[in-house]
Amino acid sequence: MTDLASPTPPSAPTGTGYTPGSDTVDTVDALAGLRDGHPLSAIRHARDKVALHTQRSEEALFDRDLPDLSLQERLFAAWYTTRLSLADDLADAYTARLIAAGAQRITLDAIEAGTLDPANDARLIAILSHVKLLAIKPIDARPEHLQTLHQAGITTRGIVALSQLIAFVTYQLRVVAGLRALRAAQEAA
Repeated sequence: MTDLASPTPPSAPTGTGYTPGSDTVDTVDALAGLRDGHPLSAIRHARDKVALHTQRSEEALFDRDLPDLSLQERLFAAWYTTRLSLADDLADAYTARLIAAGAQRITLDAIEAGTLDPANDARLIAILSHVKLLAIKPIDARPEHLQTLHQAGITTRGIVALSQLIAFVTYQLRVVAGLRALRAAQEAA
């Protein structure tokens, strides 16, 4: 039994339109419902470097060839960050990517229920515990928490990558939420 249960029940996965390495789909734009010609799209892309580097950062963080953390481990971390943040649409997008990367729905359900087996899933539990710490109470992070990750077989470089990933996903969900709020305000006016 683990203390990883998410605060709400899982959402059903939906399509995201995301294609790794594609220059045609911007994840933030897709999830915020922005299309070419939309006034908010023009504002977001006025400094196109920001949008471009956000998407390229995502692609780099989820590169299949990155060492130290598997693609599935990184996707589980991203998914769990979004679930803890109650960003269901972004969680659905990461669910779809996890399933496409070979993750089993039963593992997602076990994480949601807090029933991962410490004997078989110690490394994933350590990763998700780090996600929970940084996503919910980053001020409580201590050096001994990093030691737990080392004991689970995660290298220092892997810990840095995991922490960068959590920071990126929390940034990504704030950008999507902000754009959606602006879009809703425009549509209501």
